Amino acid sequence: MDKKVLEEGTELLIDFEKRGGLIPAVVQDVADGRILMVAYVNPEALRTTLEKGMATFWSTSRNELWTKGETSGDFLKIVEILTDCDQDALVYRVEPQGGGACHTKDPESGKTRETCFYRKFELPQERLIHIG
Repeated sequence: MDKKVLEEGTELLIDFEKRGGLIPAVVQDVADGRILMVAYVNPEALRTTLEKGMATFWSTSRNELWTKGETSGDFLKIVEILTDCDQDALVYRVEPQGGGACHTKDPESGKTRETCFYRKFELPQERLIHIG
């Protein structure tokens, strides 16, 4: 593969081989830029995402195709998809359709969390604190 074609060209050349058939997909709320989750995509998941217009992934825990929201109702509507310079990572820019993106619930409200990134490192103590 010509590096210039890969990095500067307009041809879709997603590299699923580098990481054993899966590439990471960062999911970002198009409205406010928040990172909602990170999941993995294989060729079938990407094809399904493009066909349905809803974020679809490969579940590494269940070893199956997974369209976010099929069981929870919390779909992630695709607005645009970005790829990095090496075409081995994606950003799904989405409009959340439902209560949240995370499978966990806030213990106080019982509501699905809007983002899976609800804790941050507290340094230098090396512990986590809740941020939302």
